[in-house]
Order: sequence, then structure tokens, then C-alpha cells
Amino acid sequence: METGAKMHMKEWLITQIESGKYEGLCWEDEAKTMFRIPWKHAAKKDYKQTADAALFKAWAVYKGKFREGRDKADPTMWKTRLRCALNKSTDFQEVPERNQLDITEPYKVYLIQHESGQAKPSDTHQTKDQVIIPAKRSPRSPGFVDKQFHYQKESFQGIKEEAKPMTEDLMREHMYCEITGDKPENQSSVPIAFLNPASTITDFRMQVVLLYHGQSVMKMTTRSPDGCFILQGCNPLGNERIYGPCTAQQLSFPSPASVSLPSCMAEAMNRLLCHLERGVLLWVAPDGVYIKRFCQGRVYWSGPMAQHSDRPNKLERDKTFKLLDTHTFLNELQSCLQGKGPTPSYEIELCFGEEYPDPNVPKTRKLIMAQVVPLFAEDLLQKFNLRETEEKTLSSNGDGEKM
Repeated sequence: METGAKMHMKEWLITQIESGKYEGLCWEDEAKTMFRIPWKHAAKKDYKQTADAALFKAWAVYKGKFREGRDKADPTMWKTRLRCALNKSTDFQEVPERNQLDITEPYKVYLIQHESGQAKPSDTHQTKDQVIIPAKRSPRSPGFVDKQFHYQKESFQGIKEEAKPMTEDLMREHMYCEITGDKPENQSSVPIAFLNPASTITDFRMQVVLLYHGQSVMKMTTRSPDGCFILQGCNPLGNERIYGPCTAQQLSFPSPASVSLPSCMAEAMNRLLCHLERGVLLWVAPDGVYIKRFCQGRVYWSGPMAQHSDRPNKLERDKTFKLLDTHTFLNELQSCLQGKGPTPSYEIELCFGEEYPDPNVPKTRKLIMAQVVPLFAEDLLQKFNLRETEEKTLSSNGDGEKM
């Protein structure tokens, strides 16, 4: 390589692993197909920026996003940049079942992909009660569950006993079609397959709706892996020369004048908007939905991981909060499909400047709110609900034909 030439991320990361400079960054296996990357949360009491953010900082420096002595240190943004780069790269695949995030020195494990983009057969982890079926990937359509699907052996047994005789290849085709929505040549009905809670989410889209006093004033579907800012204004991170270009989408609060409101309420809303200048940053990661509050104005929320359902949940300023956990959602979805639990919750609500949830005041009377829906969750539920409706229609017709 020529002097000064830029390395690709894969080559850069391998160089860092081999250097031994970063504590916790090491090979996971002797064959050097997987590696550990330290992943300590900045909120931990023993978090030390110098050591725990060293690798993330090095990546920011290498990409020209941070200049020592000139730019303000931002460990959270450094980590976000490397996380997004890993997620977008076709050279790496997270191995969630090997992650250790609840120990003193937490880490994630990534598999280095081969030239074909597929892992070696020996790299695929399989338990004795599961059959693993690789899933096709389409770069044009965002997939909500990536890399592989795990199905219980009981599903295969159910197909053999209840459906017409099939080859194993045909059964695999049916299983794949349950997730993708593609129609197999043989249209016989098969049981719904179970999702693997360790599967990786690759659909980072969110639907965000802004509401003023219960009225919808703006709706947007975000598409950036870096998420979106909801804010008053248009410069959430400060000087672009210092922080680098902001790749997160921006959703600005519209003027209260755009909604028919009493003058006293519009004045109160304008006063509140003055304190939401830097807003909040929302994003979807493979392991869940996150938020960070930058604005001075207080922000409250409700959602799947909220501590309280009958009293306010406050977002502390400059701290990252997890609003939805992917693993929990997929577990609950699997239980729902098996008839063992309710439909999993996935919708998130934000309330700006007023306490929420508030049992004494309905949300339709709150000045400014936002409804956030991670689309990977909604798409999964819609797909299975549609399938359930389809099967009920077939069953009610008796002859297997739709009216």
C-alpha cells in the first residue's frame, strides 16, 4: 500500500487488533475469523474515556472527524460513528450470541466476512434443537431480520404430519417465504416459523409523527442509519467544521401558527419551543431503539422499556437511553405467535416540556408530542397478522380457495 493511502475499514480494524494497543480488542478464535470489541456504556461508574473510548476515538481521527486539540471530545458520537460503520459494512456480521454486555468489561463479537460475503459453515452456531436456514439478502430492500433464521424442529415435524409430503428443500422454501412474503410454487399452508431472538435488525427506518395539542402537524419516515433529530432549528451539533457533517435526518418543529389553536396556547407553545433548540436524537440500532436529549427543555417518554406506565419517565440531558430492546421484542413476538402472550409493544411516545405519562391529563391535551414507530417491528407484526388472516380465510372457505 502506498504511503498515506487510506485503508478500508476491514483492513484498518485488523491492523488495530493485531497492534495490541487497545485493551479488550482481541481475536475471539484462533482462526482469527471473529474478534471482540470493547463496548462499555459511558453511564457506567468505572467508565474511563481515555481507555474505554480509545478505539472509537481512533476511528474518528482516522476518518477526519476529530482533530486532537482543536475539536471538542464527544465519545458518544465517536461510538455512534463506528457502530454505524460496522452495521453498514458488508465485511462484518455481529454475533449476538457471543456478546457479553452485562459483565464488568462488556464487549461485542463480530465475524469477519469472506470475499463471498458468507461465513464458513463452521462459523455458523447451531444448537441441538434448532435448524438454521440462511436468508437471502437484497441490498435494495431493507430487511428486518438479517443473516439467518432459526426454526424449531417441531415446525418441520408439523409440516410432515399436517401438509402434503415435501422434500426438505421445499420445506426450507416454505419457511423462507413465511418471513420474506415471497410465494412458493406449492401453495399448501405451513405453520408460521419462529424468529430467532438473536437475529440482527437491518431496517433502521422510523415513522415519526409530531402532534400539537393532539393534532398531527408533521409526519416523516426516516431512512438514515444515524437516525433523526427532532428539534427547533437546524444545527443540532454545532459547527460542522468542528463536528463533521451531520448525517442524521432533521425533523424541525413547525410553527404553531400552522395549527388552529387559541392564542394563549400558541404563546405557551412558542415559549416551549425556545427551549428545544438542540432537540433529541433518535436512532435504531441492531439491538434496539435509542434516544439522547440535547435540548434544555425537559423531555418525557413512554414505551416498551419505560420504568413507569402511570407516572412520568424523564430523559436526562446528554445521556443515552434505550427505548426498545430488539431481543425482548422478538422473544415476545415468538410467545405471541405460539399463543403464550399478548402482542408485543413497540410504539414510543415523547412529550416535550410537560410530564408524561400523566394520569390526570390526556395526551391529546399536551402541547407538543411525538409518536415514534420503528418500522422493523411494525413490518413484522403486519406480516404475521396478514398471514394469520390468510390462514383463517382459507380455513373458513374449507376448499382452500379464496372467495
